[in-house]
Amino acid sequence: MTIRILPNNLINQIAAGEVIERPASVVKELVENAIDAGASSIEITLTDGGKSLIVVSDNGKGMSAEELGLAVERHATSKLPDDNLFNINYLGFRGEALPSISSVARLSIVSRQEGSDNAWKIEVNGGEKSAVVPASHPRGTRIEVRDLFYATPARLKFLKSGSSETGQCVDILNRIALANPTISFYLTDDNKKKVALNACQGELFDARLKRLADVMGRDFGENSLLIDAARENLRISGYVSLPTLNKANSLSQYLFVNNRPVRDKLLLGAIKGAYQDVLAHNRYPLCALFFDIDPAYVDVNVHPAKAEVRFYDNALVRGLLVSAIRNALSQGDRQTANIADLSTLIEDRIPNFDGSEIAVLQEHNPGKGPLYPSFVPHPFVRPKAALPELERAFSVKVDEPHDNIPASMEEAAGPLGLAKAQFHNTYIVSQTEDSIVIIDQHAAHERIVMERLKSNLASESKVATQILLIPEVVDLSISGKTRILEAASELEKLGLVVEEFGSTAVIVRETPALLGECDVKKLINDLAEEMAEWGKGYSLTEKLHLICATIACHGSVRAGRKLNIEEMNQLLRDMENTEHSGQCNHGRPTYVELKLKDIEKLFERR
Repeated sequence: MTIRILPNNLINQIAAGEVIERPASVVKELVENAIDAGASSIEITLTDGGKSLIVVSDNGKGMSAEELGLAVERHATSKLPDDNLFNINYLGFRGEALPSISSVARLSIVSRQEGSDNAWKIEVNGGEKSAVVPASHPRGTRIEVRDLFYATPARLKFLKSGSSETGQCVDILNRIALANPTISFYLTDDNKKKVALNACQGELFDARLKRLADVMGRDFGENSLLIDAARENLRISGYVSLPTLNKANSLSQYLFVNNRPVRDKLLLGAIKGAYQDVLAHNRYPLCALFFDIDPAYVDVNVHPAKAEVRFYDNALVRGLLVSAIRNALSQGDRQTANIADLSTLIEDRIPNFDGSEIAVLQEHNPGKGPLYPSFVPHPFVRPKAALPELERAFSVKVDEPHDNIPASMEEAAGPLGLAKAQFHNTYIVSQTEDSIVIIDQHAAHERIVMERLKSNLASESKVATQILLIPEVVDLSISGKTRILEAASELEKLGLVVEEFGSTAVIVRETPALLGECDVKKLINDLAEEMAEWGKGYSLTEKLHLICATIACHGSVRAGRKLNIEEMNQLLRDMENTEHSGQCNHGRPTYVELKLKDIEKLFERR
């Protein structure tokens, strides 16, 4: 077969396949064009998730008749004044969006410049464009895209349901909106409002935080840490969540390079690495991070969709990102995400002494809301159980009365207050001046042990070990044994001395003194399984920290262990002096603080 030049309509459809994948791609390209045009308000209207109709209206600077005719031609753009692809200061620059859309859909554009006597209109159907004619329209541009992919039915079959496509459009609009808090965005689908984000006022960081709370939820706004770091020609700013506020996927990680939404593997991997000591490997933090970098040091012309970028100095970007996040986490290391709603403490029914239940009537009480229930009277039934039995079932362990607590202990009390009691041999309850604090003793001690192990590693001092009177033989699979022996030198640095023993077993001769008594067999088996998950993508330091986390989990004060008042208070003081003590090694909170004023609301004392 001889070489030939493809016809223009086929060339346009090939280009459209790279730029326009689904309705969300159309929304992204048109909204970015509106932002480049200086719009302060952008409205999007969808029908059937954008498959039947997409309308994007803005109040930007508009286009003249001559510009409108050129706008639908391939590679026609106003955004490269000096023809320099390494000095890009706009979201769009390739000049492919409008011609790509028009080659696979029915496109109509009406635009009017400020001061112009009238607007101008052009239509393009399947790549065939009409003449530019006068029209009526206020300042700005309105673009209609009808019957998406009607010219390429094969691609139409791959689109999902209308609701699913709407969700994709909402997601891409939210990402763009996060980078542009001073612009209003509205999206309607089948006459139902899906997005309504008014322009945020104030300084940049205040406006960003307000927009972040609008898009990502109030919990993120209240439980996030500020990031602001700069080095050479790069600045990173934005917000990251506390480790205790996390999700099962990375969809709530929003990244922007020069205000352009991106999904970059380098950046996502750096975020995961920054949280490795404070979050379980299968949980992901929330974040919105903005990378401002000299355009000469980043290439955004990697892919037609412009969702990927290439940095001139990857090491600089990754290093600054990891250090900035870790610095923020260390400053907020004793915080825990405060997302508990006290109204959830009030259930629909509460147990009575005789095993029955008391009905609760939730009456509407103007000005008070659901925190103020009204209880239906229930005749008092004397408990059938004898008092000693009730004490055994519901008692609280308090070894010493408060009056006998040494003065030195009271003087040493910090933000977590003084321990008062231990419930269910698992939770410590302490009191501060204005709150009650509930501490998970296992989670708290797990973090303390982990940070001590890391501290010993950093100082290169040998971890104190205890020699087992009877060495422990642990049977493993061949692959599990291989992984443990390959990491034997790293384990020894942490005080865990392991040697080969037979064909499928290892023998443990020493364990870290910090662990005390622990289940050695379970520890070794867990380490072998987790090493299989880590793979080879971790550096030595990262692997050591992951091993620290596993060892700490096995060596911590277990739930169910009884503690006396001195031990409880010592645990609180250790928490106050330990980094990242607001969460355990898996990202779970170590304590919950209930403010006295909130508790008093439950009892209608205020």
